[in-house]
Amino acid sequence: MIHVLLVEDQAIVRQGLKALLSLEDDLEIVGEAANGREALEVAQRLRSTPDAVEVALMDIRMPVMDGVAATRELLRQDPSVKVLVLTTFEEDELVQQAVQAGAAGYLLKDTPSEDIAQAIRTVQRGHTQFGPGILQKMMVTPTSTAKPELPPGFDELTPREREVLALLGKGASNREIAAALFLSEGTVKNHVTHILGRLGLRDRTQAALVAASLSLDEAVDG
Repeated sequence: MIHVLLVEDQAIVRQGLKALLSLEDDLEIVGEAANGREALEVAQRLRSTPDAVEVALMDIRMPVMDGVAATRELLRQDPSVKVLVLTTFEEDELVQQAVQAGAAGYLLKDTPSEDIAQAIRTVQRGHTQFGPGILQKMMVTPTSTAKPELPPGFDELTPREREVLALLGKGASNREIAAALFLSEGTVKNHVTHILGRLGLRDRTQAALVAASLSLDEAVDG
């Protein structure tokens, strides 16, 4: 059973999410909050209980404390929690800030409930989850036509590691990368570890953003 905390300032939306996600046999809504501060209080209260929060479904625009600040503080208090951000296409900058704060996934608010449920399972297993088009749109910079510079350490990546990084940029899981490149999941995991070390990145979410910002398919071909 995956313990989920719903953080959404609109009560009707929160209630709708709770009703839909409660239909999933492996998901349990263990807490609700209308803002980031309430989310921190609920998570702290549950932390030492059997209902400790595993995944927080986090709205990004909220009063009192927004989803970015709440994500940062929640992960500071308990790095084992996975944060899945609910966003709109108009909130690109805030989503980028949430990435830096450590959020593991991002979905549009109009995502079907069954897809939200699957995303919760994905991030709980330690993978990233990007909703369709979100990652690409976050990387769009219409006011600049300059090609982004390759990060320090990129030249040290092997061709295979660059292929793995490119697939990370598309939000692929280790299993999906293994299938695409005909590798074992263990080998993919080792490649990801090497990539993070050589590029000086904290986690695969940051690696995915680097790959997307570089249009990495072109970088790999070049």
